[in-house]
Amino acid sequence: VSLLVAGHDSTGPHLYQVDPSGSYWPWKASAIGKHMVNAKTFLEKRYNEDIELEDAIHTAILTLKEGFEGEMTENNIEVAVVDNSGTFRVLSAQEVKDYLGEVE
Repeated sequence: VSLLVAGHDSTGPHLYQVDPSGSYWPWKASAIGKHMVNAKTFLEKRYNEDIELEDAIHTAILTLKEGFEGEMTENNIEVAVVDNSGTFRVLSAQEVKDYLGEVE
């Protein structure tokens, strides 16, 4: 059991994995869940320090697709972003649908 926490401060964006004991690990990109080993391997191959937001969203969706069972639609996944201003935003179902169409 773990939780991924994303945020932004004066030094930039941050992603942490936190477990119930209170231990935490910083990541540049990460995955948790059933197929996390394969997902992390996929992310390691695709992530780079200069990734743009659009590319990061595409990479996230492609990572989900690697281990997803069944059809992935805008109704059974959620995608959220933390932008450079630190604003957290969940993408609308239509935005997710558009991104899914772009990665097919």
